[in-house]
Amino acid sequence: MVKNKSRRAAEIEHPSGDPRFNLVDRTLKRFQYQQDALIEVLHTAQEVFGFLEDDLLIYVARQLKLPLSWVYGVATFYHFFSLKPQGEHTCTVCMGTACYVKQAAEIVAMLQAEFGVAPGQTTADDKLSVATARCLGSCGLAPVIVIDSDVLGRQTADSTLAEIKARLSGQIRARQLEAASANDEVEEMEAETL
Repeated sequence: MVKNKSRRAAEIEHPSGDPRFNLVDRTLKRFQYQQDALIEVLHTAQEVFGFLEDDLLIYVARQLKLPLSWVYGVATFYHFFSLKPQGEHTCTVCMGTACYVKQAAEIVAMLQAEFGVAPGQTTADDKLSVATARCLGSCGLAPVIVIDSDVLGRQTADSTLAEIKARLSGQIRARQLEAASANDEVEEMEAETL
């Protein structure tokens, strides 16, 4: 019985001692350590660790038998990967042609002036990270920003500032909870009428 418990513990614990690696290993196994699964593995790693630190990139490169330069190149090419810890909230401003023409640079300038952070940086209190992207593929909604995975179109510097301040103060979370509660009530009423 003791041998079975120690064997299970060894299977659960990653050799590094960090259990987060188990989730990365699970993704590696799901894709059978295929080299073309690099982006999926990096997504999982960033989701689990919050960002892609050097040790994590080295681990992924070794597991997929890829040169570290290749893994690093992919991690730095795509804007959704981060090599530094991110803030509690993130704001990505699209700088593609359509967004740039419609004043996306003004949004970036306002973020720098208001929060003291340039693209690729995080505020000193770790509350907000700002980034830019080459194109988010929503040109018809230009200028576009992504705040905490929510895509917002036709933004201005003022609307972006208001949205970020609301999120930093927690008002957005309260609104989301209210909306979810209202949806639950509507679903319950619909179920009663059936």
